[in-house]
This record gives sequence, C-alpha cells and structure tokens, in this order.
Amino acid sequence: MSDETEILIGFVLFSGLTGLDLIGPHEILARLGAKCVLVANNLEPVSTSHGLRVLPDLTFSTCPQLNVLVVPGGPGQEQAMYNEELISFVARQSAKSRWTASVCTGALLLARAGLLMQRHATTHWLAMDELHRLGAIPTNKRVVWEDPVVTAAGVSAGIDMALQLASALAGQQAAQRIQLAIEYDPEPPFDAGSPDKAPKEVVDHLRSTSRFARDKKCNGESRLEHESR
Repeated sequence: MSDETEILIGFVLFSGLTGLDLIGPHEILARLGAKCVLVANNLEPVSTSHGLRVLPDLTFSTCPQLNVLVVPGGPGQEQAMYNEELISFVARQSAKSRWTASVCTGALLLARAGLLMQRHATTHWLAMDELHRLGAIPTNKRVVWEDPVVTAAGVSAGIDMALQLASALAGQQAAQRIQLAIEYDPEPPFDAGSPDKAPKEVVDHLRSTSRFARDKKCNGESRLEHESR
C-alpha cells in the first residue's frame, strides 16, 4: 500500500480482554502495511485477562476516523459494557468506518453500541444467548460477514476473520501470502474445538463454569438488563 492509500485500522483496548482476540487479527492486518493503532480510554498500559500488558497508541477522544475498527472480547467485556466512552467510540467510529469487526464476545460490545439489532452475528458459543438478548440474530458460523459489520466466533476465529478482511482490503493473493507467511495451517491435537465435537463432559463443564451461566438472572434477564433498571 502507498502512503496515499494508507489504511487506518484501530483496535479497541479494555482491561481483561483476551490476548489472542487482539494479537491474532493485529498480526495479520499489520502485515498488509496498514497503519494499526491501539485505542483505549487513556494511555496507561492495559492488562489482558492473563496479564499481558499492552500500550495504547491513542485515546478514544483523540483517535481520528478509522477505516476499519476491530473490537476484541474477553472476561473484561462485562465491565466494558458499562464503559460509556468506549461504547460511544464504537458507535461513532462505526458510523463512518468501512468495516467494523469483532472477535468472540466483542460482538456483545457491538450490540451494546446498537450495531447488531436484528443483524446476523456470531460470538463465542457460550455467549450466543446473551447475543440474542441484546437484539442480534445469533448465527452458528466461524465468521459472519454482514456488510459493514463482520463478527467472528470465539478467540481463534479472529484469525480467520482477519484473513477475510485482508482479502477485502488488498485482494485474495495478499491474504494468502499472509496466511502462508504465518504458516496458518492448523492441525489441532484434539477434535474438541466446538461444542458439537467436544466430549459431553467437557462441554458440560464449560457451560456450568461459564461467566454467562453465573450471570443469569431470574426471568431470563441478562445482568446488563437487570442492572440498568
């Protein structure tokens, strides 16, 4: 890409995000030659859910208009739902960005910003009910592309989503070169990457210990709906 056609891609940061939700798409999209910036409430280091510390480049108030916005998920998404500056930033940027994308439970932040009402979208399989409660149409796919919004399923699906974005931005061969460069040709040791394939006891354990199971309230309300009253 030349300077005249430089693409500006922004990644939202919040405390408790999942590291791979951010780093996977960033690694791919940065390889396009695009300018990638990390954006947060302030310029203090942001810790991921497992203690990786990330330095923001810009704040929500100083970030210029982006061509592409990427919103990760993670345990910190719950508190980020109440971060009005973050939610307003997502809504404002998405009004003019070419694409707005999410990884995992970042889709719930898009929904909170009003971007997924009656729109097909995906998220982590444990968060599908919450996505529905927030007005989206949950879709059991690895990546859901409903222009101009792109959503990816849990964590590792962000790499697939970013490769699709790379193809849309720079062409299929450019995306293929990146895929080959990072040797993205997964051969997982277990066929347990989805609830349809994993052993029942594994699925049941994750369902019972999930933060979404813990957060369920009576009358089928999500915690956000309950506390906003």
